[in-house]
Amino acid sequence: MKAMILAAGRGERMRPLTDTCPKPLLKVRGRPLIVWHILNLVKAGITDIVINHAHLGQMIVDTLGDGSKFGAKLTYSAEETALETAGGIAKALPLLSDGIDPFIVVSGDIYIPHFNFAECLNTLEDKDMWGNPHPLDQRDVAWLYMVKNPEFHPQGDFSLSLMGLKNEVRVDMQRLTFGNIGVYRPEMFSGIQAGSYAKLAPIMRDYADRGQLGGELYRGEWHNVGTPEQLVALNSPLGHSALSKINLDASH
Repeated sequence: MKAMILAAGRGERMRPLTDTCPKPLLKVRGRPLIVWHILNLVKAGITDIVINHAHLGQMIVDTLGDGSKFGAKLTYSAEETALETAGGIAKALPLLSDGIDPFIVVSGDIYIPHFNFAECLNTLEDKDMWGNPHPLDQRDVAWLYMVKNPEFHPQGDFSLSLMGLKNEVRVDMQRLTFGNIGVYRPEMFSGIQAGSYAKLAPIMRDYADRGQLGGELYRGEWHNVGTPEQLVALNSPLGHSALSKINLDASH
């Protein structure tokens, strides 16, 4: 299985830091955000990695190179301007899949130091437990890793049930936030013209309505590093305590 790290965003909320440095190259605990992903992917045996870039993209290429120093093979998908998540994936699709095999996509600006990417390898099965092929119009086209709703997104994105992720809000289903880690079948993006802008959320919601969106709750350390203050908090000696104080202050 191949993987893609999304690294084309401008990182507006992280300015002025991102005026001179791509957000995925900002360091958390001594290591660029994107390098945490690369090393964890390699640890899981996933070494073929595609990285898209736009804003200050050459800095990413110059810093990471061909990936050999990490034990990886890095390929780059350059975008003149960021194409949004689904648009970026669609452009990189020929590098990611043969049109059949699923692939992993993770945002380059989240901090998940203990995420085990090996868990992604068996999420989208083509056959049931008895070896019977799933009908194409019924099998999951994506498997999303969800997190508990952060303070900046209290309403969440999807409700998690035993049957997968749903759009509707129900008291018997836990409402969660998409953690920007997912496994996707290439067919999910086949209708997007390469080089065009396309957002991922509407596509995911459509498949959720069809009952073809699976997922699970990720309980490990997860941070959407969105502001300079959050970056400072993660790098402080207090670590989580400092970050919790920032989140608490922001909620008042």
